[in-house]
Amino acid sequence: MSKQTSLLKFLTPTSNKRAFGAVNDGRDQHESLSKKPVIEEATKTPPKDEQNKGSVVLSPEQMQKIAENRLAALIRRQSALTRVIPPNFGTSWFKALETEFQAPYFAKLNDFVMEERKKFTVYPPADLVFSWTQHCVMDQVKVVILGQDPYHQPGQAHGLCFSVRASVAVPPSLVNIYKELQADIEGFVAPKHGTLTGWAKQGVLLLNATLTVRANQANSHSKTSEWERFTDAVIKRLSDTQPYLVFLLWGANAQKKVSLINGKKHGVLKAVHPSPLSAHRGFLGCRHFSKTNQLLKENGLSPIDWSHLPAED
Repeated sequence: MSKQTSLLKFLTPTSNKRAFGAVNDGRDQHESLSKKPVIEEATKTPPKDEQNKGSVVLSPEQMQKIAENRLAALIRRQSALTRVIPPNFGTSWFKALETEFQAPYFAKLNDFVMEERKKFTVYPPADLVFSWTQHCVMDQVKVVILGQDPYHQPGQAHGLCFSVRASVAVPPSLVNIYKELQADIEGFVAPKHGTLTGWAKQGVLLLNATLTVRANQANSHSKTSEWERFTDAVIKRLSDTQPYLVFLLWGANAQKKVSLINGKKHGVLKAVHPSPLSAHRGFLGCRHFSKTNQLLKENGLSPIDWSHLPAED
């Protein structure tokens, strides 16, 4: 009987089940214990002698292109979240101003502008509100001209202060700017159009304090939106980060921004506004354009060719 009992114990499935379970338990335990180390290992920086194994060496140009593509993707994502920001927002400015887009006030600003566009005609068109970021690279800015708010008649505003599209008449304030240029800059001939992109591409930032306006209602967005909080941040960021700039502050509204500018570091020129209502009280004859070039040269920067004004939007 003892031999038969021993044989039955050997053949019984219980021991096999236990043995199979033990194998499973051991495997599961091994898998459980191994999960965390595998993740940690995947995130570890490989030893220096292994980092280049099998890797492709990229040229500086390729690395720059990859960085630009990543930044463009970030801008597209931000544009999808904050529709007031167009997908073509200038990359150099986006890097500097991204924290502003995350601030609660900018969400309020976005909602305001989107609601205004639903109810009214708003200028400039949505894709041109930030055209100054496309024409003017941030670290190449040399001169800042501050305006108040965009022109409010059809076809005028295109995102640069004092500037209009080439297809419309030159507005009165810009006529006076051209008059002063003719008196101040030798050889300057006033163009038949009012497009100032030729200045922007040389590093002249043409920035309005308020970036949108209702059709036919001047200053309609100046008191009811957060635009000035944003453009103040632009001015302050430029003052803090750029080695030398010349700021042209024309009129009382522009001159209020002087507190944002480090006057010990940058040049600041003030005059009355070039509007026909005030230009004769000190704008005409201010010689700001030649003075700007003199300041730039004294600080090792190339002067602005104020005559370079091709008819392009």
